[in-house]
Amino acid sequence: MRVLLIGSDSSLGLALADHLKRWGRHELESVSSSVSRWKSERHAKKVVRRARADIVVDVRLQGAIDSGELINELDVERSHWLAKACQRSDASYFLVSSARVFAGDAERGYREQDPPDNPETVGRLLAAAETRASETCERHVVLRLGPVFSAAGVNVLSHMLEQLIAGGTLSLDNQLRGCPVESLDAARVVAGMLDQLGAGAESWGIYHYCSTDTTNCYEFAEALLASASQFSRFSPDAVQLQLLGGPGRALNRSLQCNRIRSTFAIKQVSWRSFVADTVRQYFYQRQQQQASKEASG
Repeated sequence: MRVLLIGSDSSLGLALADHLKRWGRHELESVSSSVSRWKSERHAKKVVRRARADIVVDVRLQGAIDSGELINELDVERSHWLAKACQRSDASYFLVSSARVFAGDAERGYREQDPPDNPETVGRLLAAAETRASETCERHVVLRLGPVFSAAGVNVLSHMLEQLIAGGTLSLDNQLRGCPVESLDAARVVAGMLDQLGAGAESWGIYHYCSTDTTNCYEFAEALLASASQFSRFSPDAVQLQLLGGPGRALNRSLQCNRIRSTFAIKQVSWRSFVADTVRQYFYQRQQQQASKEASG
């Protein structure tokens, strides 16, 4: 199957491209997030047509949100353009979304049939992109993920580690709970779905995936700190984690993942099992970058 990956320079995009190339089950063409900032529908249509893709995997919005970037109406419109281009060319559209479509008021994990209810701008824009994908392209998949972390790219892990290394105070909320996903695990999930869709599975619609362990930002940072303290370049004595409490309501954006398990036989795994290797890889890459700068300087 020919796969066109949009947003290949995001944390998930990098992991997914590496996974697909390593296994070689699909032909892959990639477009970075910066290149995909099209100003007109004609540009998006041309990219899809030239790729002759069987399926377009769009990770732009998820990558932007998890890296802390703001998304806008034009980003949503680009999803609409891609969905229309897929429908016209008899291709499938795979939109990777986020648990942030939900407000977090539910005491249980959110199900696929629960209506998106996040009143914040990011939630409304994500919900709009999902709606346009489902209404425009008959063969569509919307995959909502928990926050994606990785050793590569800009994401919650790299953001926290940069602040921890700098020795500053990291103030973190303990009232918003969710289930983060390591990029390699997310790539495994997307690739597994692509394998079955490429084999003829007509399993279109909305799916959820997140890790098995619910946590909050404070607990997640503590796990990173425990792994990062093993590296000589990092001084844990210089770091302070400041717990944020207060009278605010507790929020929960965990997801129920029964449908993806029953349809694609994809099981959840714990985010904690990835932390040590991901942190180690982050420091290795950081060391390599520093060595490269010193050599060129």
